[in-house]
Amino acid sequence: MTAVLLLGGSTAVLAQQSPVMVLRAPSTPLVAHDPYFSIWSASDRLTDSPTRHWTGAPQPLNGIVRVDGKDYRYLGDADRGIPALEETHREITATRTIVSLQSPEVEVRITFLTPAFPDDMKIMARPITYLIWDVKSRDGAKHDVSVYLDADGAMATDRSDEPVFWSRAEIEGLHVLRVGSAKQPVLEQYGDNLRINWGSFYLAIPKSEGAAELSAGNQAYRDRFAATGHIPQEDDLTQPRMPQSRYPSAPALNAVLPFGTVGATVVTRHVLLAYDDIYSVEYMHQRLLPYWHVEFASFRALLQGAERDYPALNARAEQYDADLQSDLMNAGGAEYAAIATLAFRQCIAAHKLVEDADGVPFFLPKENFSNGSISTVDVIYPSAPMFLFLNPKLVEAQMEPIMRYAQSGHWKFPFAPHDLGVYPLANGQLYGGGELSEDDQMPVEESGDMILMAAAVVHAENNGSFAARYWPLLTKWAEYLMAKGFDPENQLSTDDFAGHLAHNTNLSIKAIEALTAYSQLADRLGDRKAAVQYETAARSMAAKWVPMAKEGDHYLLAFDKTNTWSQKYNLVWDNILGLHIFPREVADQEIAFYKTHLNAFGLPLDNRATYTKLDWTVWSATLARNPADFQALVHPIFQFLNQTTDRVPMTDWYDTVSARAVGFQARSVVGGVYIKLLADPQLWSKWIARTHKTAVSPAPKVLGVTHERPMR
Repeated sequence: MTAVLLLGGSTAVLAQQSPVMVLRAPSTPLVAHDPYFSIWSASDRLTDSPTRHWTGAPQPLNGIVRVDGKDYRYLGDADRGIPALEETHREITATRTIVSLQSPEVEVRITFLTPAFPDDMKIMARPITYLIWDVKSRDGAKHDVSVYLDADGAMATDRSDEPVFWSRAEIEGLHVLRVGSAKQPVLEQYGDNLRINWGSFYLAIPKSEGAAELSAGNQAYRDRFAATGHIPQEDDLTQPRMPQSRYPSAPALNAVLPFGTVGATVVTRHVLLAYDDIYSVEYMHQRLLPYWHVEFASFRALLQGAERDYPALNARAEQYDADLQSDLMNAGGAEYAAIATLAFRQCIAAHKLVEDADGVPFFLPKENFSNGSISTVDVIYPSAPMFLFLNPKLVEAQMEPIMRYAQSGHWKFPFAPHDLGVYPLANGQLYGGGELSEDDQMPVEESGDMILMAAAVVHAENNGSFAARYWPLLTKWAEYLMAKGFDPENQLSTDDFAGHLAHNTNLSIKAIEALTAYSQLADRLGDRKAAVQYETAARSMAAKWVPMAKEGDHYLLAFDKTNTWSQKYNLVWDNILGLHIFPREVADQEIAFYKTHLNAFGLPLDNRATYTKLDWTVWSATLARNPADFQALVHPIFQFLNQTTDRVPMTDWYDTVSARAVGFQARSVVGGVYIKLLADPQLWSKWIARTHKTAVSPAPKVLGVTHERPMR
């Protein structure tokens, strides 16, 4: 029987032959699509706090259920004078967050469904979450039930002092409310701690499920519903206004869904929460459209298509979640499955999927609460395992814009770039020395990353075409690693928060693994001479590495630093890609050593501090040969997530003693925890085959009105 892992504030249930456990998500994903359209609940009950953007800025969704004239809150902490439903259960799956609540009279289950299937890029790219209510009687009697929902105007602004316009519309099959900023500064701002302030947030209500009341109004409409069970049918026309307008006049989109008389049979309604960002990113000074345009010509058509597909996507999500959950459990155990499940939507939502002028997909990540960079190579590298497993075409889409940039005249160095700019402007590297200086670059790190990811894509797809297309670049970076990689000079690595380090042994491992991977690629592409040359060099380096790095029962942080140690997470590719360049006892000795240096909440990154990186720890744990050792390293991560007082989307950089976040949150790198699945060739092949079944050519665009103009 497939195990189902339930996460939440009060209960967690695991199916047969698994321990009962609780994983309290530090923050729960509700709407998670991209770095701008990303709404979370940061409390154990949905009614204890406002819903927030991943940055922590409030983006309130508020909900009230009315039962026989009595009001209960089910979402958001506004109107605390109204009692909250009791939250009894919370389940987080890959594509859904399901919360069960109850009053004495009724049971209410609300589901946030985001069908972001990596194996179906057209569906994954749709910026639409379905909010679903299931209501039934709890006490055996029949009850008159209606549900109220409002969405704050802050959904479409960066700052609360930016005025917004709001309106309603009717399209075939849907009532539509929308709100957007008055100025519409499309792609005019860039940085880290920002929200989108262009395009429009949409609340769409299906006509097919029954009557609805809706208004493009304000927060006072919620008071009217609480008092009467209805909202004014007239829109608030005093606009534009700012979301911070004094309550109760702050702009909001308001909807009431009557459920009628509800008895023992479940009554279901749903709405669509959506965002049209018009243009998503800028790449080399060209504005790019979101990838959903491959399928739909207009946002109107997208909404109609999403509503049409809702029943099929709902059923598909249930099956997808169950299949993935089962394989996560089998691969790494219950606690590992909980961590990986929580990482799923966060990893996807730190990216934006767009199309270039020819319809080629670019999958561009943002360094959330790091420095805001876009398409950082050493952020793509740790996130890649999730997409290598679930759809390697997405890793190609991550690498493609970097490859194009690196082969352009903008990039003049013999090593790979660090980034493409600062989100959402991918116009060229800004980090460190940028395009003009070698200062603060990560030459060994990024060159090794790109070669290893190219090799992993070829390995996953059993096709060398992607590497062949960029072979001169890969060769240039391999030549650089041949000259500079074995004993790296003083430079930054991906763990740049720890500062510069010379003679970094883990970075040396990356260079050696990358050179071996390049040899593997050369052999596949028919260049036997290069294959032999690079494999011979890599084997010579690995043979020197072992005695130079060895210190008693472990291996050093740096070749010249005695009494030190570090996680050797880059060694994981030795087995996954079948490189086998290092003696197996290196990994065995490291695992044995790690087990003696665990703190309550994890394995430190190295001897210099008690902080760690969540993603790298799972990479290190994957070096283990037996499940018990793997789970010994993963268990403290589970404990950290369960006990940290930092109620933010999963951080990957935290202290292993205090369980406090050191920095970063909501980053894509948590997709790295899926590397455990890559260590099982049969399981990996199974999911690659699944990708092939769903991969289709882009469908003809659904004809309709061209892109709607921003509201005025």
